[in-house]
Amino acid sequence: MSDRVEVVGLGNSMVDLIQQTDDAFLKNHQMAKGAMTLIDEARAERLYDERDNPRVISGGSAANTVFGVASFGVRAAYIGKVKNDPLGAAYRDDIHASGVDFSTPPANEGPATGRCFVYVTPDGERTMMTYLGASSYLSPIDVDETLVREASIVYLEGYMWDRQAAKAAFQKAGRIARAAGRRVALTLSDAFCVDRFRAEFLDLVRSGVVDTIFANTEEVLSLYQTTDFSFAIASLQKEGALAFVTRSEKGSLIVEPDGLTEAPAFPIKALVDTTGAGDFFAAGCLAGLARNADLYDCALLGALAAGDVIQRVGARPSRPLAEIARERRLLVPA
Repeated sequence: MSDRVEVVGLGNSMVDLIQQTDDAFLKNHQMAKGAMTLIDEARAERLYDERDNPRVISGGSAANTVFGVASFGVRAAYIGKVKNDPLGAAYRDDIHASGVDFSTPPANEGPATGRCFVYVTPDGERTMMTYLGASSYLSPIDVDETLVREASIVYLEGYMWDRQAAKAAFQKAGRIARAAGRRVALTLSDAFCVDRFRAEFLDLVRSGVVDTIFANTEEVLSLYQTTDFSFAIASLQKEGALAFVTRSEKGSLIVEPDGLTEAPAFPIKALVDTTGAGDFFAAGCLAGLARNADLYDCALLGALAAGDVIQRVGARPSRPLAEIARERRLLVPA
């Protein structure tokens, strides 16, 4: 097998600070439960001062996904921006330790490395308050054209659409990959993100830049401004792209222009923290797609990864996903 990178992800590089809390805390701090809210540096500093023994890991949606891809034994790379500061150094070390290629030069000036405060309530729901910091200063010059051109799949994070420079990097990577005949996947990231950029996300699909979509139920409903799930899925089918739509304990739906396929979720012992569930579902699917696995098997790999990470705090699997998959007789093709 070639040693070239198979999946490359572009995203916001965030240090995650994950802590358990209750609904009263969210209400007192005027947080929208279950959503991702962008905050400024001043509010980030206040929340940091109020932290209560959080778990600190290197995160960001696309970074979590490529971590998962690598955990399945599939070669992965990441393009994202951190600052040349202590948090940025820790972030780079953690990504490299996972086996992911991360060579984007850090910023020497400007905002500090980004961070995301993740608050997990007893029902397992996570609420995110995000200071983008240096992450949003990813720009087209940071896109390694050779890496993108040679990768089998380029994976793009919808959250990046909030800043013009990052958006331009996103578009550049998509164009290069499609020109080389590669798969370009987009995660819609968050229903509130879809609300902000609905028309632009749809244009990415309709213009042919994106050919694969990852979404959950709320995001696909937001995409088509409806409360009718069947209508939303029928509309998604008409776009002509491949899509994986997650439905929590109901599993996922594989959406193709000519048909729909349901795939189950894996049973779990207890729901602890939904942080990273969608990211790791995408990781399993991408690992399978990179190796030309059957779409149903791709969805099963995604369900396996998501089911593992939601049983513990923090978006990291309990052990290598390739090992867990072998035990379940789910193999990523060589």
